[in-house]
Amino acid sequence: MTYCVGILVREGLILMADTRTNAGVDNISTYRKLRVLENTGDRVLAAASAGSLSVTQSALSRVELGVVMPDSGEKESLATAPTVFRCAQIVGQALSDAKASITMVVKDDKVSTDATLLFGGSIDGRKPRLFLIYGAGNFIECQSDTPYLQIGEHKYGKPVLDRMVNFETPMAEAIKVALISFSSTIRSNLAVGLPIDLMSIRSGSSKVELLHRIEADDDYYREMNDRWSNALRAAAAAIPLPQYASEPNAASRPD
Repeated sequence: MTYCVGILVREGLILMADTRTNAGVDNISTYRKLRVLENTGDRVLAAASAGSLSVTQSALSRVELGVVMPDSGEKESLATAPTVFRCAQIVGQALSDAKASITMVVKDDKVSTDATLLFGGSIDGRKPRLFLIYGAGNFIECQSDTPYLQIGEHKYGKPVLDRMVNFETPMAEAIKVALISFSSTIRSNLAVGLPIDLMSIRSGSSKVELLHRIEADDDYYREMNDRWSNALRAAAAAIPLPQYASEPNAASRPD
């Protein structure tokens, strides 16, 4: 299991992913799931992965080599595709091809080949775009009314994002909120864990602005985690008890 989130606000794009892989309680390791695929100055493209590692590794390797697209019959690559939308189609085709190929090999072994990708970036300074790509190669695009997408173990972090992120949220604030959503997820699911990889792209720029790994000893993350826990406890304590669950009055108490 994993947790990845992409947030698309007016100021730019943020992608974050944990690094824990779990093949059983005695086989837990660290693997980078957020990858910058292109960063040439005129284009920056990145992907975060969840699901079968063999499928996502194969898909991204196919992307590096170029992908034959059914609608054109030509091999196409992220380095020359004209739009981020076309790049998402290339990545989707690579994921679909990889999943189909590996499923044929392991179909009798009851091995899951489910995989999803968060894919986004910017070309020629145009506004960043963000897509959630499914194993079949189809995808949805992030929109301003719900400016984030998640893959993996998303249910614990979703309430945080729903309450605290909108399209006008500043990027620095969005990064903080995303980290809070990771804190909530890690607290509730041992299959998600540090380190967390983070990257950001500023609107109007087609290059990586921030590429950072948050380790277990990161001072900011530890302080944020403690502050968030304390704030939740304080907020709960400040809310009055429901009337129907209050202490019984003296007249109703047994002698």
